[in-house]
Amino acid sequence: MISNRPICVVLVIDDLEYGGAQRQVLECANNMDPTRFDVHVCTLSDYVPLGKQLTDANRRLHVIGKKNKFDFTVVLRLAQLFRSLEADIVHSYLFRADIATRLAGRLAGTALVIGSERNANYKPKKRHILAYKLTRACVDLTIANSKTGADFNSRMFGQPAPDYRVVYNGVDTQRFKAQSPNAIRTELGIAEEDPVIGIFASFKPQKNHAMLLLAFRQVLESIPKTILLLVGDRLAGNMGGTTDYHGQMEALIDELKIRHKCIFLGNRNDVERLYPACDITALSSLYEGTPNVLLESMASGVPVVATRVSDNAYIIKEGETGCLVQLDDVDGMAGRLRTLLRDAPRRREMGRKAQEWANEKFSIEQLIKNTEDVYLQGLHEKRQLSQTKNVKDE
Repeated sequence: MISNRPICVVLVIDDLEYGGAQRQVLECANNMDPTRFDVHVCTLSDYVPLGKQLTDANRRLHVIGKKNKFDFTVVLRLAQLFRSLEADIVHSYLFRADIATRLAGRLAGTALVIGSERNANYKPKKRHILAYKLTRACVDLTIANSKTGADFNSRMFGQPAPDYRVVYNGVDTQRFKAQSPNAIRTELGIAEEDPVIGIFASFKPQKNHAMLLLAFRQVLESIPKTILLLVGDRLAGNMGGTTDYHGQMEALIDELKIRHKCIFLGNRNDVERLYPACDITALSSLYEGTPNVLLESMASGVPVVATRVSDNAYIIKEGETGCLVQLDDVDGMAGRLRTLLRDAPRRREMGRKAQEWANEKFSIEQLIKNTEDVYLQGLHEKRQLSQTKNVKDE
């Protein structure tokens, strides 16, 4: 406790649209011990479709929108929020929030300023690299959701390796669990006997849908009744060129003549009902941190086939909870999907082990405990540094 009150934490993120980082922020805000932590969420965009999932949102959700691309008053308004809440810890997610929070945290005199790394081995823009390097002294710790991401961030932005903590994402194992697929399949018009592959991913280049679409076309040649379930949509405002990317994937689907085998569901708030409709899920990403969709699928008892990127080799136990393929190995992905679709007993056993693994290592409870530990240890270390400095000054 600080001054006999709960520790005030402000989680700052670019927006609250449908995405893995956004869902993780809400999981932390909703599940941290309220007797020890008073957690608020601040978004730098007024586009907040997930905002209604935050409990006590009227008190805990704050919107500090940018008036234009170069609105530097965001930093001043964010610092004012930190002061008004008497924030002890500010923890940011995604680029715009990272930079604004670093500057605002120092301006407000916040005790502990924490950044995040949610991916690995991507190509950041030059101006992003410069911004991170120029504000490097303003952040105390960076929480990465993969070891690969921590190493990448340190190399790319020059933050010392001891400043990183790895906290894997967590999944709500009460919400995501094995259940009968019958009701949702009926609702979607999918026959009980039809094999279903699911991809749960926003339409952005990182997700590399083309690899899965090409592999799916091969699967159809030998298992023609297979259905591809696509859950996710474009990001708001064509962020990251997602509208263009979506158009390219639509064109590829038509070129491959597979549209009649695809079901597009867009963004959904009931994804926990959709995983059980799938026999397998697939993720063909170019890069990742800890993909929430893998954890959600495994917790739902559905095995996964994914690219061997970031820490996926730790998240997925090869041949036990799912399968890994090399990036852009279309033939390899098609082969793994075919093999699992043809072997129902093995698929069910994989799903059972996947659920056990997710519950053991990647539960929300584990995420919250690890995050709280980082917060408490970080504050303890800052206090020690401050006391040491005061002694030297005397």
